[in-house]
Amino acid sequence: QVQLVESGGGLVQAGGSLRLSCVASRTFATYAMGWFRQAPGREREFVAAVTWRGDSIRYADSVKGRFTISRDNAKNTVYLQMNSLTPEDTAVYYCAADPKNSFTVARFSPDYWGQGTQVTVSS
Repeated sequence: QVQLVESGGGLVQAGGSLRLSCVASRTFATYAMGWFRQAPGREREFVAAVTWRGDSIRYADSVKGRFTISRDNAKNTVYLQMNSLTPEDTAVYYCAADPKNSFTVARFSPDYWGQGTQVTVSS
């Protein structure tokens, strides 16, 4: 079992940036890690994922070129740098861990979830 705690959410104006962090309660060095988000009235959707070595990354089309996922295994932390934010990015962002697919993010299917952090982008 691993607990995930997100931070870094908040209110930002359109065009601004935020960096989300997710700290794991214990080492997640062999897990694929990622981010999902859920906007009001919508289903939770995939945002980005990274393999345990950081050598394979996948993004949702809606965030490509604006968001960057990274990880620091020594700190048990995964990050999501979000630039050029728009009101459509407003959502609760969830960190997620998939211990089953360490070497690929093509089938990212998390077993563990954080509680979420709110990101609100004003127009």
